Amino acid sequence: MTDKTIDNFLPPEMRALAEQSMQQARKAFDEMMAATQRTVAAFQGQTASAQSGARSFQQKVIGFSERNVAASFEFAQRLLQAKDAEEVMRLHADFVKSQMQALAEQARELAEQGREFAGRHSDSGESGVAGGT
Repeated sequence: MTDKTIDNFLPPEMRALAEQSMQQARKAFDEMMAATQRTVAAFQGQTASAQSGARSFQQKVIGFSERNVAASFEFAQRLLQAKDAEEVMRLHADFVKSQMQALAEQARELAEQGREFAGRHSDSGESGVAGGT
């Protein structure tokens, strides 16, 4: 009986290339997120106080994006270490389930924050837009 492992259908050279590509993608993502955070910080210094809710919303979305991409990288790393097709399928099912739960929670949090922001600014007469007439 032949032992069916992922190495049987993914040669070591391809695995090494995939791991190297993933490391490069992670580094590029980390650099992009650092640049995004610097840009957001620069804009934050220029925003009016009425935009504090929008700024908080923005930070929350960036945080969610970072977590989702990190989860994807972790999933890809686990796939590279899978021993067989059955493990690949299990990892995929687990990843999809956890991401669906995370996305549902993130949507709930964003909706809640949006309602709170809208309620605060509709009661106070502020539009949340700087530079009005």
